Amino acid sequence: MLKVFLIILSLLAVAMLLMCVRVLVKPDGEFSSQHIGESKEMRKRGITCATSTDRRDRRAASKRMNVKEM
Repeated sequence: MLKVFLIILSLLAVAMLLMCVRVLVKPDGEFSSQHIGESKEMRKRGITCATSTDRRDRRAASKRMNVKEM
């Protein structure tokens, strides 16, 4: 059991070390954003995240109908 634990711990340590090397090697020293709305290629294709699309559609719908009069 101890042998398995040490193997897992060493694999995690190697993974963390490789991630640290990536951060040090990258010019800005940080990972790129994984958010769909911040990707240039996704914006070119007109793809947005579901949350942003829902927020935009709800605003447009509330402008079309007067909720206070209901």
